[in-house]
Amino acid sequence: MLANELTDLLQIDYPIIQAPMAGGISTTKLVSSVSNHGGLGMIGAGYLNPPQTREQIREVRQSTGNNFGVNLFVPTSFQRSDEKVRLANDLLGPIHDLLEIEKNEISSPTNESLVESFNAQVAVVIEEKVPTCSFTFGIPSIEIIDTLKKHNIIVIGTATTVKEAMEIEKAGMDMVVVQGSEAGGHRGTFINGYHESLVGLMSLIPQVVDNVKIPVIAAGGIMDGRGLMASLCLGAKGVQMGTAFLTCVESGAHEMHKDAILHSTEDQTVLTRAFSGKWARGIKNKFIADLQEHETSFPDFPIQNSLTKDIRKAASVQNNPEFMSLWSGQSLRLAKKQTVETLMKKMIDEAAKIMNNF
Repeated sequence: MLANELTDLLQIDYPIIQAPMAGGISTTKLVSSVSNHGGLGMIGAGYLNPPQTREQIREVRQSTGNNFGVNLFVPTSFQRSDEKVRLANDLLGPIHDLLEIEKNEISSPTNESLVESFNAQVAVVIEEKVPTCSFTFGIPSIEIIDTLKKHNIIVIGTATTVKEAMEIEKAGMDMVVVQGSEAGGHRGTFINGYHESLVGLMSLIPQVVDNVKIPVIAAGGIMDGRGLMASLCLGAKGVQMGTAFLTCVESGAHEMHKDAILHSTEDQTVLTRAFSGKWARGIKNKFIADLQEHETSFPDFPIQNSLTKDIRKAASVQNNPEFMSLWSGQSLRLAKKQTVETLMKKMIDEAAKIMNNF
């Protein structure tokens, strides 16, 4: 019923991809459940080291005989400013006191260490014969793309504008995820500033479709069969969903995070760089509100991400959602606490009903 070029290439039953949510949300159980029920489960390996990436790939393989994928963060060079780090630590100090944690002594990664880890992760993906590999925050080198393709690995890029999608196609990638401004979590922007890249998904899909030949995957605010069918009508070949899977039983998101999504509304999400130094959409809480006026002065990703790591960890242990990164898309009212199986079945049934009504 929903089979197309994308389902053929990815060898899945339905054109539904689980967004690769890094930081422990994309558990082996979540990834394998999505793959077992006809979609494409994705490991969010952005914060994993190469051995951890290999370990989860092997775990997923033991839990499903179906295709799945791995998502990697393309390392982008950054400048370390001691002045910005000092200012950030001064601003974060009162939060450390409030949560009763020691002052941050975590060392930040270097450009060299990020590139080294990324290259090692790519090697793991090839060695473990992962069927699909997607990338966020930029485009990997032509050499990496060619090597992956030589090993019959489908390569997917992430874009927030038509220009970015065109660059992804030009680099030789097989598909492109177009991320609308409604999407939760980090923005995949890599060409313009974040302001220029806040294009709504329903505007973005047809414009990208008209300018690239590779299959387009829609992401941002899609939660059900209606979002799937709307995306397909606009020319996308499939959808990638994060928030809808985040509140599923199999997701590794903290229960307070799931609860916040289930009890919030579309006007409660904001874009912030206070947690990581990179713009991301999440539910506004005390941490975001208190640091809002200082956002532009924080160090870039991944330095700010390192500086707030202990705060996020302590908040999680203390069940305090006011200092967690509560990433979420804008369609929160549509989120439900359910199993992956229930979500997939509902989506397919709803899509079938819409088709019959037409």
